[in-house]
Amino acid sequence: MSGVEIGLASLAAILVLIYSGLHVAISLALVSFVGIWLLRDNADQAARILSLAARESISSYLFGVVPLFVLMGLVVSRAGIGRDTFDVANRLFHKVRGGLGMATVGANAIFAAITGISIASAAVFTKVAVPEMIRIGYTARFATGIVAGSSVLGMLIPPSLLLILYGIIAEQSVGALFLAGVGPGVLLALAYCAGIWAMVRFCKGFTGTPNELTAEMPEEQSSVASDTVSKLMPILLLVALVLGGIYGGLFTPTEAGAIGALGAIVIAAAKRRIGPRTLWDVSLETGHITASICFLIIAATMYSRMLALSGLPAFLTEWVIALDIGVYGFIALFVLVLIVLGTILDSSSIMLITLPLVLPVATSMGIDLIWFGLITVLAVEIGLLTPPMGLSVYVIKSTLDDPSIGLNDIFAGAAPFALIMLLVLLAVVAFPWIATGIL
Repeated sequence: MSGVEIGLASLAAILVLIYSGLHVAISLALVSFVGIWLLRDNADQAARILSLAARESISSYLFGVVPLFVLMGLVVSRAGIGRDTFDVANRLFHKVRGGLGMATVGANAIFAAITGISIASAAVFTKVAVPEMIRIGYTARFATGIVAGSSVLGMLIPPSLLLILYGIIAEQSVGALFLAGVGPGVLLALAYCAGIWAMVRFCKGFTGTPNELTAEMPEEQSSVASDTVSKLMPILLLVALVLGGIYGGLFTPTEAGAIGALGAIVIAAAKRRIGPRTLWDVSLETGHITASICFLIIAATMYSRMLALSGLPAFLTEWVIALDIGVYGFIALFVLVLIVLGTILDSSSIMLITLPLVLPVATSMGIDLIWFGLITVLAVEIGLLTPPMGLSVYVIKSTLDDPSIGLNDIFAGAAPFALIMLLVLLAVVAFPWIATGIL
């Protein structure tokens, strides 16, 4: 077999192994080892190349950002700041048609700016928002669909673990990616709110007939203002501390993660919502998540080395250029592949498998890799809402207290929001300044 044939066979082998139930990182590492063994006809050399990749892949100072932002997100989630955010947003949209759904989107957007984890958003707002929306008349499928759709904002609005992962793989500035994520993130949140208003207005059979005025609110205006300020100030302080520090040039994304994690712990302790036992549990969970992410990155680095040795990326670059499909033709093909893979794989796995192949092509075509990163994240996030591997949908189902709400109901509720995401993705492709205009 030629190197290119081995590279193509490795892609098929990885998909088969993952779909058979083998862990993504193990699949990548195993196929990489076998692939280099076949390419070099030497098992010892394959082992040395992969051990070198393992040592070099996560030794960078930049990787410190992963556990720090994970810790911050988990502390914020455990401290009940998601509920506080929802309460504040509910007061802003209280009397608007579809206001409670918009409040969920707004709260998720703010929550995303201090966590960067879609799964955390899905779990928190399933508990906080879904019962309240059902209580005032939303159908269960629409209520869960709103939470599923808005939870993906956690991977788009900075800080975002997927943007960090893309920055590491593509060797791009994480700070620039964070800044580029603001425009698409805000646009997606606004598109969701417009979609909720339209669906409540014209598709009552799907949404139900909510009576927004029945939502519970404090009776006295002074108590409303005081309670809103007390809940909003810690959120704004944390957002300003993390994002303001990065964009203001006061500290690097890794330092921002450390400051944000410390700030979250201090705020949670001041509110008496976290104690030593909870902090220990959160630290352990942070370690588990970080170890899983780092293992994935190590395996992806091994896979990238194997692909480089096979010559497949260079072959693919020449092939795409020879097709003469242009930048937008290449992006359309790439997005289609990501959406299809999203039906069977999680977001990080898709990026780890595809980016080593397509980044050389994108570079050779002169594509702005920051803009390309936002397109990539938007496309893979659509997979969080699509069957059969919609991760956000499974998180919502496992968090729900009502067993009568099935997976099919949640997927049906999330479908309009997946379509809205696709429209926003097309807008970002057609108008790159949405992502790059403030860089």
